[in-house]
Amino acid sequence: MDGDPRVLVIGLDPYRVPGPWDPTPVAEGIAAGMARFEEAGVPARACLVGLDGSDDIEAVVSAALRERAWEVVVVGGGVRGDVELFERVINLVHRHAPGAAIAFSNTPDDTYAAAARWLTGS
Repeated sequence: MDGDPRVLVIGLDPYRVPGPWDPTPVAEGIAAGMARFEEAGVPARACLVGLDGSDDIEAVVSAALRERAWEVVVVGGGVRGDVELFERVINLVHRHAPGAAIAFSNTPDDTYAAAARWLTGS
C-alpha cells in the first residue's frame, strides 16, 4: 500500500483490556479490519490503547491525531463502551483533527466499511 495514511483507527488493544476473557477473536477481527484497508488500497494506521493502566490514553491518542491531517478517524466500539473514554477521545479528535470525518465501526472487522462511508475518491 503506497502513500501516507488517510485513516486513523482508534480502538482498544484487546491484549491490554482487563479480563478474564479471550482477546484473540477481537485481535483477529482488528487484523481483518485493517487488512481490508490494504485490500482497498487505502493507507490506514491503528492507534490501539490499553485499559490496563499501561498507557496515558490522552497522550497516545493526541500524538496519533497530530501525526498528520487525517481524512477519517474511526472510533471503535470498545472505546464507545466507556462513556468517559468516548467523550475524551471525541474531544481529542475535535481538538487535534478538526478537518477529519468521524466514523464509528460496529465490529473490529467492519472498520474499513465505517471509514469508506466518509472517504473521498474511494
